[in-house]
Amino acid sequence: MSDGTAKAANPAALTPDICVIGAGGNGIALATAAAAFGVSVVLIERSALGGSSGPLAMKALIEAGAAAQAMREAGRFGLKTGDPQASPAQLHDHIQRTLAAEAANHAEERLKALGIIILRGEARFASRSTVRAGAQAIKARRFVIATGARAPRPELPGLETVPLIDPDELSELTRLPERPVILGGGATGAALAQALRRLGSTATLVAPEGLLPDHDAEAALLVRRRLLREGLVVHEGATPIRGERSRSGFRLVLARDGSETVVEGSHLLSAGPRRPEIAALDLDLGGISHDASGIIVDKGLRTSNRRVYALGGCAGGAAAPATDQAGDDHAGVALRSILFRQPARIDPANYPRVGWCQPEIAAIGLSEAAARAKAGAIQVLRWPFAEVADARAAGSTEGFVKLVTDRKGRILGVTIVGAGAAELIAPWCVAAKAGLAASDMAAVVAPTFARSDGSRRAALSFHVPSTANPRLRRLIGFLRRFG
Repeated sequence: MSDGTAKAANPAALTPDICVIGAGGNGIALATAAAAFGVSVVLIERSALGGSSGPLAMKALIEAGAAAQAMREAGRFGLKTGDPQASPAQLHDHIQRTLAAEAANHAEERLKALGIIILRGEARFASRSTVRAGAQAIKARRFVIATGARAPRPELPGLETVPLIDPDELSELTRLPERPVILGGGATGAALAQALRRLGSTATLVAPEGLLPDHDAEAALLVRRRLLREGLVVHEGATPIRGERSRSGFRLVLARDGSETVVEGSHLLSAGPRRPEIAALDLDLGGISHDASGIIVDKGLRTSNRRVYALGGCAGGAAAPATDQAGDDHAGVALRSILFRQPARIDPANYPRVGWCQPEIAAIGLSEAAARAKAGAIQVLRWPFAEVADARAAGSTEGFVKLVTDRKGRILGVTIVGAGAAELIAPWCVAAKAGLAASDMAAVVAPTFARSDGSRRAALSFHVPSTANPRLRRLIGFLRRFG
């Protein structure tokens, strides 16, 4: 081989300040922010820029299902109702329009205009200081792994021939599955099963670990009631043991308490726990420790190789388990450490957990059960939406705001279940980060007839025991003497 041929086969190594592995939302956010500061960045991606379209496609599907359900329930306002019929083609167009608007932020032209070098291919560590993407070597000052996670195919006998729909492939659906079986009772599975049921599918939800196991049990009970009322078939605590092909689709055999139950469907959708996408990275060659939770990181998101950071769904250790919202914070923490040498740290306890089912469920910090087990003496402050004017006017009084505090009113956890819960949790995220107490939130003035008044009233209930305090009553009586 001539020298010229050798040089063509092995291009000179790139030496950027930062090499980001994975061009999903988190990877692009970090890369663009770094590039905005004039830092040289190489971005490696093996498939499409922007990462999986599944989560956003599912959100678009959920909103379509919510619109259909609103049409069915319009009679409570004295409006004429009907049974909406979903148009698969128009529903597909709705999802594609949603994705197209988001894709504009991830366009290759935009990233290149910021000076980011984009490499296509599978990234692998060749050593502690070198990553290869195909024939191209990258010797960066710092590496950031942002390869994300995805739901694996269920490892059950007989499922090899079963029609399987990956939630990450929802954007490609041109017609709704007629009898989908959704495997996984977490927030993703519950929301997806409900949306498909509302759009006309005969859906079945199989929840081996129970419904919404990561959320407050009382809140999960309200969601369960709504799902059953809407006609969704739910199997909780039943373990799938095998699949069987049938003439009309497939059968999923469930085992519970020594007996078997057969669930029939047309397609299987796996919505179980997601696994980090790290198998192809050759992490051992990079001196990077990892386990089943992902790449082991400390609270500064550094790996065992101090030149390498990991963030988002692929990060384990101190970052596990990562919520969907964790990546936004992770990118900022990693960037502050890399660019400004600031000792930034993640705080997973302050990441919101959201279920987009209806009623929506959103939480931050500890649930009531977890707080009792960890903190011992706690206070539970609760306010139902049935006592909130806006909820009554909207005819959606289902749900409540629940605060869990210590004896001094310091916030340990917040759970909101009801319409708009994902928006209502936002002020509590600020409160938790700022270290505010229930008394601080009670002093916030909420807009008249706003659903957020439920949060204020829940916080105000912290002061209720004070009204029966003998010392305070005597003080009031004493001050009354002065007019």
